[in-house]
Amino acid sequence: MVRGRPSQHSWSQVADIAGYEAANDPDHAGPDSNPNSVAAMSSGRAVADAGGNTLLWVAANGAMSTLAVFPNRLVDAPPFLGLPPGTQIPMQAVPTSVVRGPDGAYYVGQLTGFPFPQGAARVYRVVPGQAPTIYAQGFTNIIDIGFSSDGTLYVLEIAHNGLLSGDPTGALIRVGPDGSHHIVMSNGLIFPGGLALRGGAAYVSNCGVCAGAGAVLRVPLG
Repeated sequence: MVRGRPSQHSWSQVADIAGYEAANDPDHAGPDSNPNSVAAMSSGRAVADAGGNTLLWVAANGAMSTLAVFPNRLVDAPPFLGLPPGTQIPMQAVPTSVVRGPDGAYYVGQLTGFPFPQGAARVYRVVPGQAPTIYAQGFTNIIDIGFSSDGTLYVLEIAHNGLLSGDPTGALIRVGPDGSHHIVMSNGLIFPGGLALRGGAAYVSNCGVCAGAGAVLRVPLG
């Protein structure tokens, strides 16, 4: 992880996320690091490591620690693997996004690993010093999350029907207080990659895999 001063064209390393994973391997699955999202505060940074299946803390002085480890889960094996019916295989968590919620806790969205089953992705709530708890579930391949100014959670799915479906359609979903899902936009979202919420609108980076054709979409939320 690096800190940049674009006006000065300078960058400096803040933390070696992969080095921490190699030295500690918090999920005991072998060293694998892919830091995918950062929530920045004056006291430090919370980092979602998709490869390490962890939420890490990088203090202002660069010291690192593990805030949460997200568990593997058993899911049904897809038919094309040719395994006996009913066989289950482990699926890694793959946390891809982290934001600080209105209550001060951290919220982490998960892509899920292979076989990327539809409806298996969750949003976890993390309070430092406590085990992560499920805040919302039933999503598919979460790539980003965010809270609007009124405290409403929005979830961005990179592939609404699953990464193995062959369908590149994503979805922006508003989560109700009862955990219900309300699709704000799906048609026109093609492998969306990022979400920002401001001024009553969502800004979504769209078609990140389309060379020369990516765009940022403004989606009114009112």
